[in-house]
Amino acid sequence: MHILEIPSFFPPHGGLFCLDQAKALKGRGHEVRILACVQLGATLDKSLYLMAPTGYWWEEMEGIEVFRHYHRDIPKMVAFNTESWIRQVQKMFRKYVRKYGTPDIIHAHCCKNAGIAATRIGKATGCPVFITEHLSKRLFENDFGEGWTKHPWLKELITSAYKEAACVIPVAEELVTDLEPFFGRDYKYTSISNVIDTDFYAYKDRMPTEGRPFRFCCLGNANGAGLLLKGYDVLSQAFREMKSCELHIAGRDTQRAEMKQLFPSRTTLHGEINKTGVRQLLYDCDALVLPSRSEAQPLVLLEAMSTGIPVVCTEITPQSERVPGACLIAKTGDADSLAEKMKECMNIRPSQCFSEAVKAIASPETVAAQLEEVFLKYSTVER
Repeated sequence: MHILEIPSFFPPHGGLFCLDQAKALKGRGHEVRILACVQLGATLDKSLYLMAPTGYWWEEMEGIEVFRHYHRDIPKMVAFNTESWIRQVQKMFRKYVRKYGTPDIIHAHCCKNAGIAATRIGKATGCPVFITEHLSKRLFENDFGEGWTKHPWLKELITSAYKEAACVIPVAEELVTDLEPFFGRDYKYTSISNVIDTDFYAYKDRMPTEGRPFRFCCLGNANGAGLLLKGYDVLSQAFREMKSCELHIAGRDTQRAEMKQLFPSRTTLHGEINKTGVRQLLYDCDALVLPSRSEAQPLVLLEAMSTGIPVVCTEITPQSERVPGACLIAKTGDADSLAEKMKECMNIRPSQCFSEAVKAIASPETVAAQLEEVFLKYSTVER
């Protein structure tokens, strides 16, 4: 199949889940490329807004061809910026077709705003459109107010795009119910996990814990709303009850003053680290703890279990990630419950069984095969 991936977000603003799925699908023998129109804000991206190149260009990222453009927003003009971005994606699609022909499948990541653009393209060309949804209700409310009180027109556009798509692919089954207050559920959907690089996050034996402190790690950004959403205040309270253990925290802004106040002792704040640094931290630790209040699909849990260690997380964790014996669930926002599960986790040894279970959920081969099956089921495309 000829598959065109259209992400709502792409580096330098995240969105590497799109690249991971593109690589996985290419590994199944499909022709896959990415069309990436990156939104830049005058305030958020001040230097990049001024210095980033204009126009369009192709580049290769990890073996995938990417058609790129930077789209500069106008401050405080949300509706104008949204429609302008959608029109730009449509323009890029026409350029893409002139070079490579019309794809068999358009696969958008996040309905805001790529799903909207993709369904408009699909309506004009007859291409079947699939939308993988990554965003939770909480993230939408961070932007548009509790209950979505601001910019309701965008909620209607997303609702329409869901209905027009050949199939919506939430990264977890629970995401459909989470988003139902905004978009209903009158659309076709099948949940499929994001990809985990299970070869990179491979199993590794750990040093025995006898004679040394047990090492927990927590991986999550502490910038903006991240401090609250990741539950660092709850982790701070829970960790005070813990004995004979250390805590290692990594992520953007985790070295800020507020974090140093929350975690004054027995804690190492690593700040932002790259993918290799994440793996090394997981290899250096005996378990991961993630006290999040809101997540669509916390991939760090799968990465940790893929390396063989158990995890402690909260009730927001999707059922599909709860590997038996490896995943302990604490009450969300409850420090006593979190401390209890962390203590229980200290009795669980690393296991290669955890790693094998993750492969069956989220390896590139598993996810690509599931996506391929959904594409074929909900379109008339032949393999």
